Amino acid sequence: MDIGKLSGMVAEGTALRRRQVLQPVGGKGDKIFPPTYPGEGRNAPPRHVYERRRLNGGDVWCVLVDSVQSQANRLEECLLAAIADGIRIPYVEVDFSGTGLDSISKITSLDAPHRVYDAILRDSLYNGKPFMESDIGQRLAKAKAEDASALLEISPTALLFGAWHSTGQGGGLGAKFARCLISEIVAIDVPVEDVVVNQRTGEIEIQTSGRRTGSRIDPLGVLRKVKVFKGEGGWSTTKEGAGKNAKEAKPSEINHGNITPSVQPLGVTCDHIEHSFVLSFAALRRLRFGGAEKDAAGRRLLAALGLVALTEQDAQGYALRSRCDLVCDGRAALELVRSDGSTETIPIDRTQTRALYQAAYDAAQKAGFSLSSEPLRLTPQEKLVAIVKESQRLALESKGGDQDEAGSDDSGSGD
Repeated sequence: MDIGKLSGMVAEGTALRRRQVLQPVGGKGDKIFPPTYPGEGRNAPPRHVYERRRLNGGDVWCVLVDSVQSQANRLEECLLAAIADGIRIPYVEVDFSGTGLDSISKITSLDAPHRVYDAILRDSLYNGKPFMESDIGQRLAKAKAEDASALLEISPTALLFGAWHSTGQGGGLGAKFARCLISEIVAIDVPVEDVVVNQRTGEIEIQTSGRRTGSRIDPLGVLRKVKVFKGEGGWSTTKEGAGKNAKEAKPSEINHGNITPSVQPLGVTCDHIEHSFVLSFAALRRLRFGGAEKDAAGRRLLAALGLVALTEQDAQGYALRSRCDLVCDGRAALELVRSDGSTETIPIDRTQTRALYQAAYDAAQKAGFSLSSEPLRLTPQEKLVAIVKESQRLALESKGGDQDEAGSDDSGSGD
């Protein structure tokens, strides 16, 4: 594919799509562990996400392996790696070096949950001003689909994966951009069990037929009947030694002693796993950048960026989480979907997409876009550094509690 072919597809086509079959790296039928989400009700055990999907004329149980939001985050990670390898992609970076936060060096618009509109960037400074009050920040705040030039020049991934200036003017009615790229991984044809939740109503909950076991043998042999106390001074074998507000606890509560063997309905096997990818040209055509020539150049650049994200992920692999490492089962081709539903196979590889993106990048600059090869660098405000330092202090003292909205390992901003 060359830039001329890409231009024609973006102008007239509906989408590029691919349905890539994956298998566990351990082989077909090996157990994998998709993400878990909180169950309904207080103290409910974690669970996977189940859906019945219509496939080949039948309803088949499927399990979510990597959500649209999580996939967007992973593709952004791949693009960050491509940037480190010399690919020129505009982005914003908050530099935490010199703040005393040894565990954090920088956060970028490709790391932050709400991308270029994230609170981390909002609470940082550009040329001595709060970012969103600077000239560049004001351009981002005023951006809209009718003129998305600011995002294309400053952080084009926000247009590709979706972004919302939720703290903008009008109580959250600020700039809002829907995703142009959707990627998701699902396990197909998963053995399940129907578990009766309410005997009176017959309401049922679906759970996996797989099981996860857990246990621990303490090499020190600490028995559970041993008395220990936990308080503000830590733990001790005496109430006085544990300090203020000391209470009796089990050895397991201070991570000593055996853990009784347990069995949970977690982990799945499946017929296969499917990675679906759609890059919507119809969605790209809703974005405008200031005229016919600039519109075409901007959309073409975003399309090439989406293809780079896909082929970079293919090159890096699918190590999603512990015991969820996947590999391609053959290599599926990309398909161009035309407006009448007909399709055309589009061969592409990593080298081609990188060259295609570079050509689109150069053409966008010639069309009048100001695309920097260096990140837009911000510095965190003192108050932002202060709350991070306080959180780290409380965490070290085990006083901070859980993070807000903790739970699943799938994250990312919505449309």
